[in-house]
Amino acid sequence: MLRPVFRDAHDIPEPLRLGDLRFRKLLSNDDWFALPAPVRKRFSKRLSNGASVVYAGQVTAMRVNLAGRVLSHLARLIGSPLPLFRDIAVPAVVTVTEDERSGGQIWTRMYARHGGLPQVIHSAKRFAGPTGLEECVGGGVGMALTVAVEEGTLLFRSAGYFVQLFGRRMAIPRWLTPGALTVSHTELGEGRFQFGLDIIHPWLGQLMHQTAVFREVKP
Repeated sequence: MLRPVFRDAHDIPEPLRLGDLRFRKLLSNDDWFALPAPVRKRFSKRLSNGASVVYAGQVTAMRVNLAGRVLSHLARLIGSPLPLFRDIAVPAVVTVTEDERSGGQIWTRMYARHGGLPQVIHSAKRFAGPTGLEECVGGGVGMALTVAVEEGTLLFRSAGYFVQLFGRRMAIPRWLTPGALTVSHTELGEGRFQFGLDIIHPWLGQLMHQTAVFREVKP
């Protein structure tokens, strides 16, 4: 029986392509297949080095208490990794770019404002560390992330913060961290999904709650 010959990955029919298995490896079989098929496809999308996928939508909810506002503005010292404004019903764009050098992904989030310049947030996901996944922001600050599935929603939870300076990595004491951070990814159907961000401090309560609805922008 003759086997088809493909010149490159773009010649291979979609059902035969090997997807990106890095997120898949962080979950058990039961958890992975508990996710809706569109979510599995989204987190298995294989990108070549420097290629990007873009998701566009809008912010649907934003709540921040006083401590959360102070934290967001203090975090400007390391590149503003947290939303600074409380505008809702404004455009939002997320771009995920493959970074072959680090073996991870660069995530860029843009949040528009009513009557002001947009905020752009940069971070890098690396498939490394004690949990197999880390997210790094400016100033050498990052956090380990665990991955779980609950009721069909994909959850990323903070599992310890760290700072990496001059080649040394040091854990940040828990009392100096913003608390428990959870990012959720929930399928809504018709190509749409909801992104959620929650930060809860053990003493100061819920510092921040944000949701936004996105869909992939086709090239």
